[in-house]
Amino acid sequence: MEYFIKDIGLAREGKNKILWAGKEMPVLNILKETQSKNLFSEIKIGACLHVTSETANLVIALSECGAKVFLTASNPLSTQDEVAACLVKDYGIPVFAKKGESSSEYNDSVKFIAEQKPDIVIDDGADLIAYLHQNLSLSKNLLGATEETTTGITRIKSLEKEGKLAFPVIAVNDAMTKHLFDNRYGTGQSTVDGILRATNILIAGKNAVVCGYGWCGKGISKNFRGLGAKVIVIEVDPVKALEAVMDGFYVTTIEKAAEFGDIFVTSTGNKDVLSANVLSKIKDGAIIANSGHFNVEIDVDYLEKNSREKNSIRPMVTEYVLKNNRKVYLLAEGRLVNLGCAEGHPSSVMDLSFSNQFMASKYLKENKGLAPKLYSVPEEIDKKIAEFKLKSLNIEIDTLTVQQTEYLSSWKL
Repeated sequence: MEYFIKDIGLAREGKNKILWAGKEMPVLNILKETQSKNLFSEIKIGACLHVTSETANLVIALSECGAKVFLTASNPLSTQDEVAACLVKDYGIPVFAKKGESSSEYNDSVKFIAEQKPDIVIDDGADLIAYLHQNLSLSKNLLGATEETTTGITRIKSLEKEGKLAFPVIAVNDAMTKHLFDNRYGTGQSTVDGILRATNILIAGKNAVVCGYGWCGKGISKNFRGLGAKVIVIEVDPVKALEAVMDGFYVTTIEKAAEFGDIFVTSTGNKDVLSANVLSKIKDGAIIANSGHFNVEIDVDYLEKNSREKNSIRPMVTEYVLKNNRKVYLLAEGRLVNLGCAEGHPSSVMDLSFSNQFMASKYLKENKGLAPKLYSVPEEIDKKIAEFKLKSLNIEIDTLTVQQTEYLSSWKL
């Protein structure tokens, strides 16, 4: 299979982006410099990740520690072509991705990575993991996999519940140094950044409807509020809904919000959040975007079939004129808005996530023969990454005295 990226003239631009991102990824740099250069010797790693400058720093670190890395995208719109070109030209890392690839190209690339029979898989959304489960003969060499995102963990839990999980998977998304920071601060900032880059609208004074109040939804809501929006939260979980209320947000149903929302962002991991019923009632001029991993949260098919006119009015902004004459503006084709319309999470927060990926891969390599189930990132890895990050920020924290440690380990007062 040939690399998609042909224009190596993009490589210089990609190199600058990779180096710039690397300046904000001190923990990953520490790991790269302190781990053995033979750590992953003779290990093939199949990575299905957003091909960004941050991902580049991860795969370069793995490669410099001895791994043979094969990289493909985890979303058809998330590849930064200049980064892919640089990885191929300057680092010799095979990349099978391009921005705006077709569904068939995307699926062919996932299949190709699986056919390399990797020893370790690093996934974001579990497409590669799912393909390997449909073609188990390709997973014979597999020591295990790591999963980056909430949606992927949900899919893997389904496999485990059905007794079909064929190899160990480490839930990197569930590490404290991942979801508390990447999901909240990374998704929160990059989602609003994507909307701003695509539309150049003023956020202040707008009714911003956030569907889902998990860690991603919390971050999106916080960033909208910081820019002056009136934030409305949509939830199905009573505990999360109550939390949103206590955090100062207005909580209601999506059907009610449809009538007055100016901006809608889905971040639930579920399908048909903005359903046909909602889209038929949505406010004229509403901007709709998705920040969930898969493009199933917005019923784009309804827009295609029930519009009398469709216009591309800005890059990644599609205007649908519905049969009721209302206009709806869809961003990034309903795919991840933070990567389709912007550059994804800031490097500093991905430093934590990808350091977890690096250390989880090391754990799989050093603990062969794990049972096929979903594992948490070991607590010592989680804490060590936090310690490295604090050190890079020149922040000191206290330590317990011997007496305090003994007190906390005793039942006596």
